[in-house]
Amino acid sequence: MGATALAGSLVAVSAQAGELSVTGHATATLKSTGGSGMNSQTLGHNTAVSFAGSGELDNGYTWNTFAVMADDLGSMSSSALTMTMGSMGTVGISRVGGFNVNGAYDETYPRAYEENSDAGGQSPSNYVGSIADDNAIIYTSPSYDVAGVALNWGVEYALDADTATGKDGAVAADGSTYDEAIGVGVTASVAGLTLGAYASEATRNNPGGGASINGEFRDNFSGSMFVNYSFGPVSVGYQQAYVDTGALNGTAASDLTTTAKTVGTSTGIFEDESMSIAFNVNDDLSISYAETESRYSPSNYVAGTTNKYADVTQDSDSLQIAYSMGAMSVKAYTTDIKNINYASGATEVSVNELAIGLAF
Repeated sequence: MGATALAGSLVAVSAQAGELSVTGHATATLKSTGGSGMNSQTLGHNTAVSFAGSGELDNGYTWNTFAVMADDLGSMSSSALTMTMGSMGTVGISRVGGFNVNGAYDETYPRAYEENSDAGGQSPSNYVGSIADDNAIIYTSPSYDVAGVALNWGVEYALDADTATGKDGAVAADGSTYDEAIGVGVTASVAGLTLGAYASEATRNNPGGGASINGEFRDNFSGSMFVNYSFGPVSVGYQQAYVDTGALNGTAASDLTTTAKTVGTSTGIFEDESMSIAFNVNDDLSISYAETESRYSPSNYVAGTTNKYADVTQDSDSLQIAYSMGAMSVKAYTTDIKNINYASGATEVSVNELAIGLAF
C-alpha cells in the first residue's frame, strides 16, 4: 500500500511539472596561426551539454530555463530563466549572457561560420552591450506588424554593470568601476531587408581623476547599427559599432600607438565598420567573405605628442565555408589580421581553422 501511495504521488507531481530536454554538441578543431617568424598548430576539442526546461502556467504564460555545461561538466558556461507573458513579451534573468538583447546586434553581418573576431584581435561590434546583460533584468517584445514591417525591441537593465549575477540569491561583491547600466535595441524587417540599432550606457561609480573633464565624469557608452539584405541565395550586410569606455587618460602607456589594446578595458574610443556577402550554394553548402576595419583613438591627446598617441586601424578579412550532413558539419575559415589589437606595425597574422562538429 505504501509503495502504491508513493507511486501515485509521483505521478501527480510529474503531471504538474514542466518538461526537461538535453541536447549538446561535440566539435574537433585544427587551428593554425602564422606570421613573420611565428607559426603554430593546435588541435582542439569542445563538448557542451545543454539542459532545457519548460512549462506552462494556468494563465497561459510559459516559462523556460536552460543551463549549458562546459567541457569538464564542472562549470556552467551560461544559463537563463525566462517567462513569456503571451502578447506582452518575455522577461527574464541570466548568467554570462545566456539571455540578452545585445546579442542580436553583435557582429550581425551574414557569414558561413564564425565572426571575424573569433580569429583574434579586438572588435567593438563584439563588445557592444555586454556590460548591460549580467546582473540584469531583461525584456524582449513580441514581433509587431506595422504596415507590413515586423518590429521588435528589447531592454536590459543591469543593477550593477560590473557585478555578475549571483548564485541562488548570493550577494556578489560590489564592482568598483560602474553603477547601473541600461541597453535598448530595436529591429525592423520587411521583404528580406533587416535593420537594427542598439545603444547602452553604464554609469561610472568610481571613475578616478583621469575620467573627468572639468569635474564631469564620462560614462561608458556603446552602440551599433546594421543593415542586412537577402535576395534568393545571397545575403549582404553592413554594420557600424562604437565603444567609448569613458576613461580619459591620453598619457597612459596603454594609449601608445605600438601597444596592444582591449576593447572595453583600455582607455580610448573604438569604432569599426564591417561588410560581408554570403552565398547559399544549396541547402547544405554556404560560403562567405567579410571584412572589418576597426579604429582606435585615444580619448584625449597631450600637447606635443599627437604622433605618439595617433589613431591605429586594425583590418581583418575572412573567407569562410560550411557544409552540413545531417547532424554532422564541416566548417572552415581563413582570416588575415593587420595591426592586431590596434598595435601599429604588429606582425600581420593569418589564422586558419577547420572544424568538424556533431550535434545530438
